[in-house]
Formats: sequence, C-alpha cells, structure tokens
Amino acid sequence: MIALTRMRLAGFLRGGRVLAPLITGLVLLGILHGGGRSSAAAAYGYSAVALFPVFAWLAKVVLDTEPDVQRRLARITVGPARELVAGTLAAATAGSVLAVAAIVAPLLLGAVRGPEPGSAEPSLAAGVGLGVLAHVLSLLAGVALGALASRAVTRTIRNGVTVLVTGAVLGIVLGLQGSVAPWLVPPVMATARALVRAPLPPAGTFWLLSAWALAWAGTVLAAYGWLRRGRS
Repeated sequence: MIALTRMRLAGFLRGGRVLAPLITGLVLLGILHGGGRSSAAAAYGYSAVALFPVFAWLAKVVLDTEPDVQRRLARITVGPARELVAGTLAAATAGSVLAVAAIVAPLLLGAVRGPEPGSAEPSLAAGVGLGVLAHVLSLLAGVALGALASRAVTRTIRNGVTVLVTGAVLGIVLGLQGSVAPWLVPPVMATARALVRAPLPPAGTFWLLSAWALAWAGTVLAAYGWLRRGRS
C-alpha cells in the first residue's frame, strides 16, 4: 500500500499536475497575508477557509492522475480497501505540503502577530497551534470532497467539476452564521468564526469542531468507497 501511495504521488508530481493547484494556493496565501500583520488565530482561520477548495482540487487531481485501467489493476492486486486507502493517503500527503506552507509562510513573512496590549486575543503560540488545527480540519474536508469529485466516481470531467465547485461553494455558504443546515457541510467556516472571537471559546468548542470534521469526512469517504464499488 505504501508503494502504491508513493507511485501515485510520483505520477502526480512528474506529470506537472501539481502546478495549477499549488500556484493557486500560494497566490491565495499571498493575497491573504500581504495586507499587513494581523492576529495569528484570525489569519489562520481565514486561510484554512480559503484553502478548502484548493485542498479538494488537489485531492481530485491526485486521484485522477492514474489511468482507469491502472487503477482497476491496482484494486485487483492489493484489494479494493488498500487501493482506496492508498489513494486517499496520496491525496492527503499532497495537501499537507500546502497546509505546512500555509502555516510557515506567514511566520517567515511576519504577517501574523501576538495579542495587542490589553486585548483578549490569544498569544502567538496559541494562534499558531489553533491555525494548525484549522488547516488539518480543512484538509480532511478537502480530501473527502476531492475524492467524491474524482473521476472514479463522477466518470466525466463535467460531473467532477460540478461536484467539486458545488461542494466547495456550499461548504462555505452553508457554513455561514445563521445557515439553516450547517451540519450538512464541514466546519471550515465555523472554525474560522471561532478563531476570530476574542476571547476564544472554551476548549470544548474545538473538540466539537474536530469531531464534526471527522464525522463529516468519514461519511463522505464512506460514500466515496460505496460509489466506487460498481464504477471502478
């Protein structure tokens, strides 16, 4: 399974398909953090929301790199479960590189800061830690959405793009405060809202957000696996 994961990542990198989503992600980071210094927690919260569609795009591209015949041979060779996990791991690994860049770049550029004197904002260390959590949750959701939009499920480019764009837009719109159905989407917006509050909400809120993200991603990945049974 590890060898299959490495092979898929190698094909993704050598084919040059990494460039479009990677450049898009870096441009978004430049726009977000290029306007001056801001609270670390708030900056990372917005960054995680902005990168959610890019994480999904990356995951889809990784899973679509392998030709259909090669994917079917891999399922026969290592089994459906291991083949599915290998693809998911490859997509998560590719996305994690961008997530690390999203955490490190603002620190190197001096775009994030600690609390203002007398404010209730979290410390720089706490803001970075919560930023890591926000990007991990966004990455989980993005990988799940990208998998659901992959060619193995949607069959055509049109269907795949429709699922990807619709899922990304709904994930942000339905996540807005006051939405009638916030639990239908991952908590990327809910996490960002929690990070911009001063003082921060209690730790239990972030445990709840983490459980929400895991449950949502697990459900979507389970649907991905079920849909692939008769289509791969």
